[in-house]
Amino acid sequence: MTVGRIWIDGSLVKWDEARIHILTHSLHYGTGVFEGIRCYKTMNGRAVFRLPDHIQRLINSCKIYFMDLRYSKTQLQDAVIDTISANGIEECYIRPIAYYGYGKMGVNPLPNKVSVAIAVWKWDEYLKNQTDPESGARLMVSAWTRIDAMSMPMHAKATANYANSALARVEALKAGFDEAIMLNRNGMVVEASAENIFIVRGNLLITPPLTSGALDGITRDSILTIAKEYKIPYEIRDILRDELYLADELFLTGTAAEVRPVGEIDNRLIGDGKAGVITKRLKSSFETIVHGKDKKFSKRWLTYVNQ
Repeated sequence: MTVGRIWIDGSLVKWDEARIHILTHSLHYGTGVFEGIRCYKTMNGRAVFRLPDHIQRLINSCKIYFMDLRYSKTQLQDAVIDTISANGIEECYIRPIAYYGYGKMGVNPLPNKVSVAIAVWKWDEYLKNQTDPESGARLMVSAWTRIDAMSMPMHAKATANYANSALARVEALKAGFDEAIMLNRNGMVVEASAENIFIVRGNLLITPPLTSGALDGITRDSILTIAKEYKIPYEIRDILRDELYLADELFLTGTAAEVRPVGEIDNRLIGDGKAGVITKRLKSSFETIVHGKDKKFSKRWLTYVNQ
């Protein structure tokens, strides 16, 4: 990671001085919410992808967890820009986090102050570096069931939810795969450990509904919007596990992973094991947008750091 400055509760502090107390409530009870955002190098300078949408999702997550942010949406967006500028980094991953801090211990977090921090760093390819960008990642279906709305609020991007994800990811890595796919208690496909999932059958793009327990991903929404723009037919519906094996194409989406082709599921080859025609088209369109080369979407979705 790049050692620079981290924004904490309104101040930029040195990387090594960004510390919290060992009795911070969220460390013990998972009472934190966060976002993952990306800043890209474009022809017009550095630009953050869908910054207002990410900050609004953070605010929504805080509302679900009764967190008093003490900062407006505009203030948080400005804080992201200030943090990027302070670190002098061209492209980066951005991690805003709000959490119940040090104070009274016990399950009830409400007596404790909510703190907010923003860190940025250079994050290389999220899923297994490949020399061939079209080669697909190897996935397995996890033995761990995806938590759902009966257990946790799934529309909050909460730190607690990702303990479930971490178990699935580690299981996959220990078994020699790159990533895990998680099913809900009804046996339907939800998402990967930290990415939304899409399959292609024929010329039809399919992704699970949010009611499956999937996160309302910003990149997921971007891909659906791009598909609609280019008249790629799509459906939002439940996906059975065995449909994964019969898919012509399969890819994951997420802020860190971007658009990532999948070549195998449970040792079954998907297509020819590489990015398919629709995957490549959507991946190319997404990359064009985030790098400021698509006037329509770039104007709508990019917030420039230097303006």
